[in-house]
Amino acid sequence: MSTPAHSHNRPTIAILGSGQLAKMMAQAATQLGCRVKVLENRPNPAPLADWEVTLGDWNDPAVLIPFAEGADVVTLENEFIESDALAELEVSGRLLFPPAACLAQVQDKLLQKEALAAANLPLAPFRPVSSPDEVVEAAERWGWPLVLKRRKLGYDGKGNATIRSAAEVAAAWQKLEGGAAALYVEQFCPFDRELAVMVTRARPDVSDEVVVYPVVDTLQRDHICHTVTAPARLPPEWMAAASLTAKRAVEAIGGVGSVGVELFLMSDGQILINEMAPRVHNSGHYSIEGCDCSQFENHIRAILGWPLGSPTLRAPAAAMVNLIGAGDGPAMPMGLRDALAVEGAQIHIYGKDRSMKGRKMGHVTALGPTPEKALAIAQRAAQRLRFG
Repeated sequence: MSTPAHSHNRPTIAILGSGQLAKMMAQAATQLGCRVKVLENRPNPAPLADWEVTLGDWNDPAVLIPFAEGADVVTLENEFIESDALAELEVSGRLLFPPAACLAQVQDKLLQKEALAAANLPLAPFRPVSSPDEVVEAAERWGWPLVLKRRKLGYDGKGNATIRSAAEVAAAWQKLEGGAAALYVEQFCPFDRELAVMVTRARPDVSDEVVVYPVVDTLQRDHICHTVTAPARLPPEWMAAASLTAKRAVEAIGGVGSVGVELFLMSDGQILINEMAPRVHNSGHYSIEGCDCSQFENHIRAILGWPLGSPTLRAPAAAMVNLIGAGDGPAMPMGLRDALAVEGAQIHIYGKDRSMKGRKMGHVTALGPTPEKALAIAQRAAQRLRFG
């Protein structure tokens, strides 16, 4: 059994990745007195974190293992690091959360779906495909449309294609580099709404504690999350079903720390799992101001083996609006002075090197008496900000 970080020593946390998720994790860690060091895979002229940043290939154990030297625990901000390299890091004696076995299951979306199906969790029908003909066979069974997906390296809608007829299969196969990249297909889900739940699970070697954040409504445009409102507007029994489904999903993949679970709500109230992210997640950013303990702080507590904090909302409702780059331009937005004048709006600018079209540049959070009123405050500030 591993020993959690001792309260009398100052723990060091090694984070793989230096994007905004790493930055917010590091802020939560330093608030609790921890040291932080970051490994970034690509040359980044303006690393987001003002912490010790090492540049190197995180898929190379010869880089990973020396980087993790002296760290009490290693964590990550994305699921795209090769699980084989992470397994070697564990063999070297480093504590890694979430574990390499969890990452191996989740980063391959087909394996993720198979693990959830094995736990009898609700999903749209799916199957691996190795040729365009097999996509057509799936449509003969389930009907059109279908969604063709890459098994690995797909996020924010990258790596997905919706196919509405047999005539569209060849183009979708080519777009996703079928043959070179492993693909799978799933039945199109005519959902009513998209929901999400953050779940933080403690290290199983320390406790069986799990906290579930409020179920939230998410609004996606072009496969990018634009707004999050908490709590979701749902009957209590649907809320309970969504919470339980998310908790069981995190247990099924052996998640540790904060995990994002994206759900589809069908018109009859049925809840299906869409996808999971084995890390802190965009749909939980509202928790920084909105909850007693944010998803970031609870992630740090979980991986260090410390007691988890309460996910309770501090107000009746909270909302978050993502700030998305409109085009190429500076990292700081126009309109910041005007946005700061909006009472109740909490503005987070990520400090990236440049704005690009579709890039997440920051977010705005607000609390309120209802989700609609909280969202109106956040949108009022967000509308005054423009990147690029």
